[in-house]
Amino acid sequence: MAGARAETLRARMRKLSHRVRTVLRKSAVDYFRGDASDWLAFAVLLLTVPAITCGTLMLPVWFSPSALVLPIVAGGLLLRPASLLALYAASAAALIVEALVLGPYTQGPARVTPGTVLVVAACGFFGLVIAQFRSRVGVPWRRGGTMLFDLRERIRVQSKLPVLPPGWHREMALRPAGGQSFSGDFVVAARTGPRGRTLEVVLTDVSGKGMDAGSRALLLSGAFGGLLGSLPPPDFLPAANGYLLRQDWDEGFATSVHLVLDLDTGDYELLSAGHLPALQLSAGTGRWQEKSGTGPLLGVYDGAEFEPARGNLRPGDVLMLFTDGLVETADREISEGIDRLTGEADRYVAAGWEGATWHLIEKVAKDVNDDRALLLIRRSA
Repeated sequence: MAGARAETLRARMRKLSHRVRTVLRKSAVDYFRGDASDWLAFAVLLLTVPAITCGTLMLPVWFSPSALVLPIVAGGLLLRPASLLALYAASAAALIVEALVLGPYTQGPARVTPGTVLVVAACGFFGLVIAQFRSRVGVPWRRGGTMLFDLRERIRVQSKLPVLPPGWHREMALRPAGGQSFSGDFVVAARTGPRGRTLEVVLTDVSGKGMDAGSRALLLSGAFGGLLGSLPPPDFLPAANGYLLRQDWDEGFATSVHLVLDLDTGDYELLSAGHLPALQLSAGTGRWQEKSGTGPLLGVYDGAEFEPARGNLRPGDVLMLFTDGLVETADREISEGIDRLTGEADRYVAAGWEGATWHLIEKVAKDVNDDRALLLIRRSA
């Protein structure tokens, strides 16, 4: 009986220990995700206020009364508005105590002056504005930066080109406007058809640039990625056009080009929605030729029709798709930009095309304040 009771007690203790570990682990994960209460940060900052006050009273040369802005600024980043107001009340009480103990500011330095009060109040005001905005958005500070990072990585993952079979080379470079992390240009691609022998690529340029177009580009890239491969190629752009019209955005149009390439024969179709023409380099002649389908911008009117352009990539041929930021500026026509792009691209015919897209953007449109994207597909000789 005693042995059975001891075994039961040990089992209960193990179960209790497991439950405690689970609760602590969940609390820690929730805290760092931003889902938990801010009581820990609030307690630490609240204890900081009397510590700074004591330092100011005992060592006024080293601790200025304005040092109270430190927990106030930290509270604006860490706390919810209700907790922040309680921290402000404690800081105000600390200023009053410092003013009473140190005496009037006219009697010497290291006193609580009107300027000190103004600085602390201004920091508190801006911290409260930030906390209220964060609370209204519903994104805790610990998750805000992570969410932006996740969004950027999702766009990057969606823009990755699939691995092609031997005999094909593909690469892409995308450069947002102003060195930002988000772009209005995006690519979605997939290998479809029997045995994945068809490559479908969609390059889209959303109206606007940089951060202004980044949110719409993220939404559209997810939608276009779902449509790609789920519909026959001729139905993709009409479906994308209908989706864009349903969003009812004030600035809701986009240009897009849809490439459908047979990886066995090199035959391709190019469907365009108001996008710039693609450029094909013929290995036999060494000349560049423009290839473009016909069709209106996406998101302009319903019932739009898109007529494809057809071609074939022979061994050694190169096909380039790009957005207008690469070839058009305020002081340069599109035709001039295309000539400059093809002139720079000719240098890679003999040197090989590895890393060519990044270098071409650097050479042709390095300092352009617009989103730039360049996609290159080459069939090996």
